[in-house]
Amino acid sequence: MTTSHRPLFAGIDIGGTTTQVVVCSDDLTVLDRAEAGTPAREGGRAMVGAALDALAPLLARTPGRLVGAGIGAAGVVDSANGRILVASDSFRGWAGFTVTAAVEDALGVPAYLDNDVNAFLYGEVHGGAVRGEADVLGMTLGTGVGGALWTNGALYAGPHGAAGEIGHIPGFGDLPCSCGGRGHLETLASGRSIGARYADLTGIHRTAREVAEAAVRGDDDALAVYRAAGAGIARAIVITAGVADITTVVVGGGVSRAWPLLEPFILSALAADPPISGHPVRLVKAALASDAVPVGAAARVRGELATGLRATT
Repeated sequence: MTTSHRPLFAGIDIGGTTTQVVVCSDDLTVLDRAEAGTPAREGGRAMVGAALDALAPLLARTPGRLVGAGIGAAGVVDSANGRILVASDSFRGWAGFTVTAAVEDALGVPAYLDNDVNAFLYGEVHGGAVRGEADVLGMTLGTGVGGALWTNGALYAGPHGAAGEIGHIPGFGDLPCSCGGRGHLETLASGRSIGARYADLTGIHRTAREVAEAAVRGDDDALAVYRAAGAGIARAIVITAGVADITTVVVGGGVSRAWPLLEPFILSALAADPPISGHPVRLVKAALASDAVPVGAAARVRGELATGLRATT
């Protein structure tokens, strides 16, 4: 097959701060990529428009024929109808927006919407740090905290698309969460919350990265913030292992860039309070970095289209 006729899959990650787009070949090799800021306060049409604007030059310079587009989006999604159900207060005009209809109208190919953390896990299982594993909890620590479940070799989203959302289960204190609840893991382990917890202790406003840098220099308050984040993550892992008996956890997102700092705190807490099964859970950092969500979204739409083709033959 000549490159001019090869099938291409677009993958789009619409995050709270940044939108990532990739163009993949049929074997999910990334042929080109780009990123843009997410206009999260300008509504769904502007957010999808920014993604499509970033994707257009990639498609123009990549030989091949676009056959599908996958979108990983922040929030609770209705994949069957291609729309956002619930979004955090970081977004305006996102809940209720019909994402796949907007993408299909613009590109003229089938599109499939998934929660961004589901897409992240799909990418890591298909080509990342947990390739081929059967039972995995995926966690992303970014603007918020997301979770997704891979059980018996397949993504388990649940009847309402919210399975694995460990970032928004209460029991992690009493601080207000961006979703409107209280005491969620996100109040301890998201990038925004790490900065806020440090400010609570010191009165100094720093980003999560700056707090990590301070912790490495021996700042006791910064270390306390990351220790609390690690302990909260470990507790979330133990809860999930007790319910779903997952064997592996893969962690990604911007906060995971501080992995040498964060990992020992998680492992220490897991050692002190291990899963009820008595079997240790393997903890790994994501391998695909910023490609994980868009590659996972491309993998998901590739699988959906292949399933549809098999069903009609």
